Amino acid sequence: MTLEEKINNTGSTSPGVPRLGLPAYQWWQEGQDKALHGVASSPGVNFSASGNFSYATSFPQPILMGAAFDDELIEAVATVVSTEGRAFNNFNRSGLDFWTPNINPYKDPRWGRGQETPGEDPFHLKSYVNSFITGLQGGRDPAIKKVVATCKHFAAYDLESWEGNYRYQFDALVSTQDLVEYYLQPFQQCARDSNVGAVMCSYNAVNGVPSCADDYLLQTILREHWGWTNENQWVTSDCDAIQNIYMPHEYTSTREETVAAALIAGTDVNCGEYYQQHLGAAISQGLVNESTLDQALIRQYSSLVKLGYFDPATATPYRALSWSDVSTPASDQLAYKAAVEGLTLLKNDGILPLDTDSLKSIAVLGDWANATTQMQGNYYGVAPYLHSPLYAVQQLRGVSANYGSGPTQGNPTTDSWDQPLSAADKSDVIVYFGGIDISVESEGMDRYSINWQGFQIDLINQVCAMGKPCILVQMGDQLDNTPFINNPNISAILWGGYPGMAGGDAIVNLLIGKEAPAGRLPVTQYPTDYVNQVAMTNMSLRPGENNPGRTYIWYKDTPVYPFGYGIHYTNFTTSFAGTTDETASYAISDLTKKCTAAYLDLCPFQSFEIDVQNTGTRTSDFVTLAFIAGQHGPAPHPNKQLVAYQRLHNVTASTTQTANLSLTLGNLARVDELGNTVLYPGNYTMLIDVPTRAMLNFTLTGTAMTLDAWPQAPPVNTTTKRRTKILDGENVI
Repeated sequence: MTLEEKINNTGSTSPGVPRLGLPAYQWWQEGQDKALHGVASSPGVNFSASGNFSYATSFPQPILMGAAFDDELIEAVATVVSTEGRAFNNFNRSGLDFWTPNINPYKDPRWGRGQETPGEDPFHLKSYVNSFITGLQGGRDPAIKKVVATCKHFAAYDLESWEGNYRYQFDALVSTQDLVEYYLQPFQQCARDSNVGAVMCSYNAVNGVPSCADDYLLQTILREHWGWTNENQWVTSDCDAIQNIYMPHEYTSTREETVAAALIAGTDVNCGEYYQQHLGAAISQGLVNESTLDQALIRQYSSLVKLGYFDPATATPYRALSWSDVSTPASDQLAYKAAVEGLTLLKNDGILPLDTDSLKSIAVLGDWANATTQMQGNYYGVAPYLHSPLYAVQQLRGVSANYGSGPTQGNPTTDSWDQPLSAADKSDVIVYFGGIDISVESEGMDRYSINWQGFQIDLINQVCAMGKPCILVQMGDQLDNTPFINNPNISAILWGGYPGMAGGDAIVNLLIGKEAPAGRLPVTQYPTDYVNQVAMTNMSLRPGENNPGRTYIWYKDTPVYPFGYGIHYTNFTTSFAGTTDETASYAISDLTKKCTAAYLDLCPFQSFEIDVQNTGTRTSDFVTLAFIAGQHGPAPHPNKQLVAYQRLHNVTASTTQTANLSLTLGNLARVDELGNTVLYPGNYTMLIDVPTRAMLNFTLTGTAMTLDAWPQAPPVNTTTKRRTKILDGENVI
């Protein structure tokens, strides 16, 4: 390639090199978030207006699938997404790299993109993303990748627009301790342990340095410390994040310095055109060497080689995938299953499941009652169908549906209230489908309130005061359900999230008992006043001045509903299987002697068997959650931390199934103020379920052991506002 040809191919829209036979390629594909939950509309994905390739399977948003706590489900979903993505590619309707998953931990309930993530807990995110990457890429290191997954947004990104702070210019000030133990954990899983093909650097700066120009994050941590060095692994910027380095971050003095800083730091692909516009001048000015550009291009195009992109069709069975492999009956059933598994029952006075034999009519109320694309949330593609709750109720034999939408997010006025009030009056049972949607929370739009809107509280209380069984289905993201929890007129509360194309079917079948609820909240549901206690810009996790603590790990007050909460249609007991030794003690020095893992934090500790008995009368799944608590390591100490989980399926009445929970040394370790991961001596307690149903104590003895020594960040020059040195080969800035 000539220098001009090289520069032309540094952007997300690469023209290729016709004279060399190198085809054009669009690097920007979105799948299930943009492939977050199915092949999605984006510059690189082309849906036809009708017929073949006019739709693709649309799964629930990750926040609801996260509530399933089912890693096998997530791998199956990602496998369908990659299969459909490959089929689209075979007919020139998409590329083969997908900019998903979004695995930023969801620590603040106001964040507009929390719905795109699996939740707030770093261990949960790591388990989820491992399964998701495996399904997308076709294995951990297959000979030919199915598609390339892209973990985003690196790093400490969880603010869109809040009180004059915009993601394009926000500087996330994060302690090394919080950065390592929380914000970077999912990315460590992606890069070090799950062999992801690509990473996206974020709009924001971290501790004074824009992420896409931060050689400490992109080189020292990502590539060197985590060993993410395969020549087919590359970093892309978020779209126009390179330009943001110059303005509004004002990190560099010129546009040429901007593109040089980003390329040298390790950002290989520019989503946008800033590289194409300014790299030529930067090279001419000696700010960056052509060899650094070559390295970026080698990474990009090596990934296409790994995908078999340039191979003949006979080289991989993936090239045989076609329209017949898109939205198959099995895929549609999986979308339904994913929605069912995530649905989370929060309150039930015994009204659920509904007895359809004696039921003649149901009032289907609220602005989510006849939802279509609302059910898909952010970043969705064209679905083969969108079954609303109203549609699903209308399919019930012998039951009439009385529909009343009423006020909406955009029109809360009372002139629309007569219809739902009338529908409720003539029905046996009332079901109100309300909450929030992407008109309130989305990319670029954070929330200021986490309370239910006043008009919904008013209308719900009116219809539920009619003396009839009244069920509230909370849709969208979390809201403070305090107004309804202790209201005796509200018989049940079900969280439905963004349930995807089969959402209405899943919800209604659960309400009538064809399905049983077993989802668990993947986030903490906070009281309304939480947003007045801590600023979104406060990145600290631990409680302190003007911060009650973030996530269930550190929150010091009482939540409305805790992380991991969810009830069932039946009753369960849990216990540690066999004889348990409450005085078990382990010498730290012995725990790594026989370990063959590549990293000490991955060394196995112990496996625990948990017996789960269904003492009720209905078959149900059960999610076994295990936490570790204790006063070991540096103060303050976390409330508890998730270390293992397993979803058991179809536990029938009066039977027992056993969950097998395997812990590593990393599950027991804490992170110190320098970011080192350390295994400390002390007393540990393993807690099962939310609320706790069983517990086991054990002790670690001896001297603390460092499992991972964290590389320290060089200081940022207060004059130049840059790190003291950005070094990459011959390049120094």
